Amino acid sequence: MSLLRWDPFGDMYHLLGHDGPLRMARIAGGEGGKGGWLPSTDISETDQEYTIRAALPAVKKEDLHVMLDNGLLTIKGERKQQQENAKLHRVETFYGSFERSFALPDNVDEDAITSESKDGVLTIHIPKGKREQLKPKEVNVQ
Repeated sequence: MSLLRWDPFGDMYHLLGHDGPLRMARIAGGEGGKGGWLPSTDISETDQEYTIRAALPAVKKEDLHVMLDNGLLTIKGERKQQQENAKLHRVETFYGSFERSFALPDNVDEDAITSESKDGVLTIHIPKGKREQLKPKEVNVQ
């Protein structure tokens, strides 16, 4: 059985038509929806673009993948645990794979989406425009 992150107001917003331009797809985190952890994200909007910022400390660029498929933006990656010779007394950091997906609105330019990872924050820029093609592609993390 998979655990889903519960949004107590999600159904109410949906019924009122207030899902927001970038809504989180109802997909559980982790490999194929099994376990894992979910990085916290902030979503903002200007007149020119939507921006998603995901807090990913200690996640290397090489372990991040930003995918775009049929209007669904997915962030996948893995935070690997450092193997040290020290005896661990307490570990509060989540390790392992994660996956977050967001449904994009129709007014975005999918070909112009960019992303960069700096100081433990993944920033994805989603320019507004008209969606033209709906084929899968990977967004390069700078």
